[in-house]
Amino acid sequence: MKKNKEIVNVCIFGAGRAGMIHAANFAGRIPGARLYAVSDPDEEAARKACKELGIEKYYTDYGKAVEDGNIDASVVAAPTAFHREISVASSLAGKHVLCEKPMALNEEECQEMISASEKGGGILQIGFMRRFDKSFLHAKSVAESGEIGDIVLVKSLTRGPSTPREWMYDVDKSNGPLAEVNSHDIDTLRWFTGSEFDTIYATGSNYRCRQVKDRFPGFYDNVIMAATFKNGMQGLIDGALSVGYGYDARTEILGTSGLILVGQKEHLSVETVTLKDGVKTPFVQSWRNLFSEAYLSEDTCFIKTILESGKPAVTGFDGKMAVRAVRAGNLSIREKRVVSLT
Repeated sequence: MKKNKEIVNVCIFGAGRAGMIHAANFAGRIPGARLYAVSDPDEEAARKACKELGIEKYYTDYGKAVEDGNIDASVVAAPTAFHREISVASSLAGKHVLCEKPMALNEEECQEMISASEKGGGILQIGFMRRFDKSFLHAKSVAESGEIGDIVLVKSLTRGPSTPREWMYDVDKSNGPLAEVNSHDIDTLRWFTGSEFDTIYATGSNYRCRQVKDRFPGFYDNVIMAATFKNGMQGLIDGALSVGYGYDARTEILGTSGLILVGQKEHLSVETVTLKDGVKTPFVQSWRNLFSEAYLSEDTCFIKTILESGKPAVTGFDGKMAVRAVRAGNLSIREKRVVSLT
């Protein structure tokens, strides 16, 4: 691992939506960080990203980027199937790694990433940015204060407006919406309960993406997952794709003597009232709007941890446990049974 220095040179792997959010942050919004390069197998996308970000260096071969000794940190925002190989190669090359969720496709890949990070001497942080959101952080502090008594149940939902990308339809290869959409909810349940999953029962079906039912009979665009935790608490997750009405992310924490509600639905705190339409409020349309500051805080924490030789706020173990729950949920859907994780 490189010795700490005043400026951390960052390379973004994946010039898609999440990658470009991180890239914009590292391009000038974070003290101690410099966006050095972008890596994407699509050369046009890489060039376009460089132009937008005001940098010149790009790679179409991630291996060449990993070999670049000027790069100190890798931000892995490529499709999930490539998380393990890019993260492992980066760690073994002595680089720090921030890997987007879901961490990988299975627990074995997650463990490879953790082991490579330990061997390379860098940090490995997983991109559960809700842990950096001001509202979620405040809710966490209230829950820990005992104001609502003992926590009984944590409910979390994420519903997205967009149609899945083609590679997501094959649940065997993508781990499906439980991974791509609900990984944040799974981590939220672990975070607020302070415990590990004990049992999981999930049901899923395809209601809105009917055009792929023949090709991908196992795909689901709506899912409910009920869980128990080792400390006796309960959990419930609600996930959906292609809902159309907007991006919806909310959490409830129920205690023995109170309730905490987390989540902003309104894009603007403005209501329009007319005789024809009644009351109208614009709904949040994208996670990029809702959690933009959380991404900035997450990226800032990553750089601070590197410069101060600290421990990442969200570890590889956190990512691994979320993947474990995703796999158990998909098994429950397929076999229509409760899955024990004990």
